[in-house]
Amino acid sequence: MKKNEITNSVPKIGKAQISLLEKLSNACGVSGDEGVVRDIVINEVKEFADSIKIDALGNVLVTRKAKVENPIRVMVAAHMDEVGFMLVDEDGDGLYKFSIVGGVDNRQLVGKPVLVGKQNVPGIIGAKPIHLSTAEERRNPISVDNLRIDIGTGGSKKIKIGNRATFATRFITNGPSLIGKALDDRLGVATLIEFVKHPPENVELLAAFTVQEEIGLRGAKVAGYSMKPDLAFVIDSTPANDLPVWNDEENTRYNVRLGKGPAIYRLDAGTLSDPRLIQLLCETGDLFDIPYQFRQPGKGGTDAGAIHKNRTGIPSVSISVPGRYAHTPVLIADLEDWKNSVALVHAAIQRISRDIFNLER
Repeated sequence: MKKNEITNSVPKIGKAQISLLEKLSNACGVSGDEGVVRDIVINEVKEFADSIKIDALGNVLVTRKAKVENPIRVMVAAHMDEVGFMLVDEDGDGLYKFSIVGGVDNRQLVGKPVLVGKQNVPGIIGAKPIHLSTAEERRNPISVDNLRIDIGTGGSKKIKIGNRATFATRFITNGPSLIGKALDDRLGVATLIEFVKHPPENVELLAAFTVQEEIGLRGAKVAGYSMKPDLAFVIDSTPANDLPVWNDEENTRYNVRLGKGPAIYRLDAGTLSDPRLIQLLCETGDLFDIPYQFRQPGKGGTDAGAIHKNRTGIPSVSISVPGRYAHTPVLIADLEDWKNSVALVHAAIQRISRDIFNLER
């Protein structure tokens, strides 16, 4: 395809897409209970999909057929779930013990409003007030065992043990900033919905809206096996640790910053990204003047960690929208970073040919 043809076919992010992101962000989809998010996804893609399958774990697997013969099967994955909580016991009088689902720092929890169950019953994560606490208690983070979700005296018949709870943060925009809960990875979900609506025509698009990423990439493992892709792109969010450090020295620990474009992964705790796909993304960014950066190596990971080890091996790479304050009640992302992530991945897929498999691994 010609350069202008690729540019013109890239999905655009405007008011409608931001409104969809708001709906996705505000939905409760804690790992293992992604049904509300799944319903939004299905409603958005059903009239565009050539096939839709809900597998045994709850992944939404969508196919868009290519308009060429013998196409490459390209999987693009984004996870529907978010970190949150599960009610595990009832103390009575509206107080519930809970467990954390996914990676949440318990120092972030005291006093945070939450929504519980499918009826979004409001509650608060409560702890002993400071003027009733001992000096020892004030010096140490409060353990989850000593916290409760409090929905008020009298309780509610709408709540049952096993219900999930999520932060009650509501999505807003502030200039170029996107602010909400669960933008890890509802940004990816919203992106993938646009890919289904505006698919690259040179490949068979295998769109995997996965479950249970936050507790071990479980949905991606199943999806990667059943969809049988030739290669895979994973769209996620990654921490932007671009704030000043405590002593006002330059922060050199991370190299991912808001406003600098999508972050391409070279490696993380679970994946060494395929160098041919890294090269494709970088060449695409340079050719189309799409800014990009490289995610810092180290901890964390994405669905690529499960996908690339399926069958006889699936070449995989991750691309993330940077965000501040990941796995807390709120994440802040940059609109241009999201737009550029959409453009980079979509344009790169349009440039794929079978010659990529002949390049040096």
